[in-house]
Amino acid sequence: MVLFLLAGVLGALLAVMPFLFEYWAAVKLVETSGLVSTVEQIRHLELLAVQISAATAQWQLVQEYSASTVTAAREISDKMVAEAAAFTEFLKKTNDGEKSSLRLEVEKLRRVEAEWLQVVVRLLDHTYALFKAAERSGQPGLIEQMGNFQNSCRDVARRIGLAPFAPKVNEPFDAERHQPAESQGAPVPGARVLEAVATGYTYQGRLLRPALVALDNPRAVEGLEQSAAPEVDDKQPKKALIKESLL
Repeated sequence: MVLFLLAGVLGALLAVMPFLFEYWAAVKLVETSGLVSTVEQIRHLELLAVQISAATAQWQLVQEYSASTVTAAREISDKMVAEAAAFTEFLKKTNDGEKSSLRLEVEKLRRVEAEWLQVVVRLLDHTYALFKAAERSGQPGLIEQMGNFQNSCRDVARRIGLAPFAPKVNEPFDAERHQPAESQGAPVPGARVLEAVATGYTYQGRLLRPALVALDNPRAVEGLEQSAAPEVDDKQPKKALIKESLL
């Protein structure tokens, strides 16, 4: 019975052994497959680590290039700002120089204008003196000739904007356009023009010189010869007055 039992147990073991071996082989196969997949994943991880290292190196290079680009851009911006400031300063200096030159030219032109206006005014004063002398002579032909000559000279002066004016006899005194003679006192209210001693002038609508007049003034100094021939003083068109009016 013991032998029979041992034989049965041995037979059962022999019958079970192939299945056990197959199970153990399957387990080994599964373990080997898992190990192989693990190794492949580890290899993939190594490749990924290599790629990450390469990407990191490239990123560092990109970062270095970016830093150098930012530095270069900042330097270029600073240079542009400096160049712009220098150019602005140059334009300002150039503009100031041009303004100074133009100011000098304008002052020269004004001085020249004042000088030739003074010359023209003196010439017109002399023509007016000649006309008044012709009137005192009482010769109609001479009066007409001198009147035509004076009118021609005044027409030429009007073309450049210089317009002479003379107040009429018995015209009310106007302090803005008339100037009493030095030998007379200050004009009183109601004073009237007795005679135009020298004509006044306007230049381009601005008063250049008031007319010098003799007044029918109660405060006039005794002994004034109202019918005397007016002598035109060359200093009458005052240079300061002309320059002041032009400026």
